[in-house]
Amino acid sequence: MAVTAQMVKELRDMTGAGMMDCKKALVEADGDMDQAVEILREKGLSKAAKKAGRIAAMGLVKTAFSEDGKTAAIVEVNSETDFVAKNDEFIGFVDGLAKLALDAKDNDIEAFKAMPYEGATVAEALTALIAKIGENMSVRRIDKASGEVLASYIHGGGNIGVIVAANGADNEDNKAALKNIAMQVAAMNPQYVSRDEISDEELENIRKITLESALNDPFTLPKPILNGLLDKASDGVLSAEDADTLAEKRADRKFNFNYLSNFLSEDAKLKLTGLAMAIKAEIAENKIFKGLVEGRVSKQLKEICLMDQTYVRAEDGKQTVAQYLESVDEGLSLTKVIRFEVGEGIEKKEEDFAAEVAAQMNK
Repeated sequence: MAVTAQMVKELRDMTGAGMMDCKKALVEADGDMDQAVEILREKGLSKAAKKAGRIAAMGLVKTAFSEDGKTAAIVEVNSETDFVAKNDEFIGFVDGLAKLALDAKDNDIEAFKAMPYEGATVAEALTALIAKIGENMSVRRIDKASGEVLASYIHGGGNIGVIVAANGADNEDNKAALKNIAMQVAAMNPQYVSRDEISDEELENIRKITLESALNDPFTLPKPILNGLLDKASDGVLSAEDADTLAEKRADRKFNFNYLSNFLSEDAKLKLTGLAMAIKAEIAENKIFKGLVEGRVSKQLKEICLMDQTYVRAEDGKQTVAQYLESVDEGLSLTKVIRFEVGEGIEKKEEDFAAEVAAQMNK
């Protein structure tokens, strides 16, 4: 059968494949449109497989809501470059997957990729898009949240997506409050909603790391403990030059000890740290030191726990997120917070663009 320009155009519109690829497929299929589609699909699978090894760390995060507004889903789809993330077809694909994720039973990404999508499966649609656009892509993760009232926020055109679910009255004030919290989550990236989510084991690990960090920076230790270390160091531990400098500064009543480390050698600092670590058990039992550690732990918890964070739009600069929510509606309580950031945790390949261009020219 003769292949006409109209047939090529029709196949191209159906598949998005290149003009010459469509013509070759039609010739091979002797004008059979369905068979030509299969031929292109097979070739597309081949092309997509070659691209599968490329690192896809860019992409988009999208959210979708159920019709009743009680469930929200979020999806992250990765691409190799930011250019593809701005492609209308790619954006439409991610939007469609976000809506499909509302029907997913759980967060199993393999099960999600096997779900029906526009006459195929998610995985097959992804493969076809890879073949058409020419970049590796991956459907990385999905999640859902349900509640009596929900809000979402997309930052940076799709770089970060957040869903906040809560129990409480479903009204505009509460939705606005949750939107504000979603923006806070996007900006501050808390690890937990509240301290209640931190296990005793995790808390103890935070405390241990804080203790070790304090001992490794002896100049930040409480003055009684630092003076004790300096007494030990003055007894033949430091070099003659550092010992003289230390004696001079300790004799100067006007000297600010916060700057002492600036006047001692690196060797002296290491020796002071060694002295602190050598009597770690003794220092750890010191009441003043315990207070320092607990204070630093509390400060960390205020940074990593959403409800303890300072609300970024607080007029007094002190109001916490928990206090803000209570001021809006005492009956409003968060049930789930989800935050997706494109490419987080993916090891990105460092590329020298100039070298890549030069290599292509040399070919």
